[in-house]
Amino acid sequence: MVKTSSRWTNLAFQLLAIILALGFTSLVMVLAKADPLEAYRNIVMGSVGSLNKFSDVLVAWVPLLLATSGLLVTYTAGLWNIGVEGQITLGAIFTTWALRVLQDSALSPALIILIGFISGALGGMLWASVVAFLKIYGGVNEIFGGLGMNFVATALTIWLIFGPWKRPGIGSMSGTEPFKEALWLPTFPGLRISPWSVVVGIVGIVVIYLLLQGTYFGLKLKAVGRNRRAAFLLGIPTTQYMWMAFLLCGLFAGLAGAVQVLGVYHRLIPSISSGYGFLGMLVAMLINYQPTWAAPVALFFAALNIGSIQLPIVMKLDSTLSGVLQGALVLSVLLMDGVRQRLMQRR
Repeated sequence: MVKTSSRWTNLAFQLLAIILALGFTSLVMVLAKADPLEAYRNIVMGSVGSLNKFSDVLVAWVPLLLATSGLLVTYTAGLWNIGVEGQITLGAIFTTWALRVLQDSALSPALIILIGFISGALGGMLWASVVAFLKIYGGVNEIFGGLGMNFVATALTIWLIFGPWKRPGIGSMSGTEPFKEALWLPTFPGLRISPWSVVVGIVGIVVIYLLLQGTYFGLKLKAVGRNRRAAFLLGIPTTQYMWMAFLLCGLFAGLAGAVQVLGVYHRLIPSISSGYGFLGMLVAMLINYQPTWAAPVALFFAALNIGSIQLPIVMKLDSTLSGVLQGALVLSVLLMDGVRQRLMQRR
């Protein structure tokens, strides 16, 4: 009975958080002299109003889900891997490099695409390992180390696009020369989404769920995240587990970058990460770092991102309004969770 009551209490606070976030966002719209109901309707229609629009939501959902999957590992270990954006970018760079080297070889397109995915994963792991090294052996907080590596990754992308990988005769912000269609992930007829991208995203979150919820590795990783010193005294090699957390997050971030190259843009572009790393952090916080809700919440955030494109077209509002709602949701959930815990302590 007590457990059921607690479950309903948690649900009530979550609903209050959603109402609070919608109320705040609606107030912002009113101040901008816009009709909140019309704005929400346009967001919904812009994301699920047609099969093409929903396929665009899935295009955004896959890399966001992969980034969130990786971040769940580092969050569980008590690490704030802000450098996930750079790890996505390096995954895209390594994938682009692999395809540029192999596109004229005798290898089959399927094998080249597979090598592209592997290269992307390695690129993300490499960039994450730098942040891990700075954290573990240099005493550099992972937030500052990650942010620094993000800037380096962005600069490296721009240099490659306008330098060694410049399109023949021109240097363009549109990116490198597109790869031939044989090296694109196959898509559903008439849609932008590839079934293989969806498979990679779903397999990724399932692996993370099983890893964190059903293995000794996940249990020990949680111990490291809760109290690193106590975990060490209990015989858990905390340094190794921190390394593994960073590398696993880098692997999934690199896969997200590979999906961006192989399944979305088919080339390297300046903003190849599309902000999915930072958005993945919001998703992870909103679900309280529980893999169970990662897929549906990431889908909701992807729908907000795609649906908000309608706002400047139809209502002359800035599309970043969806970011206001996303941020308000996370803050509201954290606020309500704090209120709930305070009330429970008083009882």
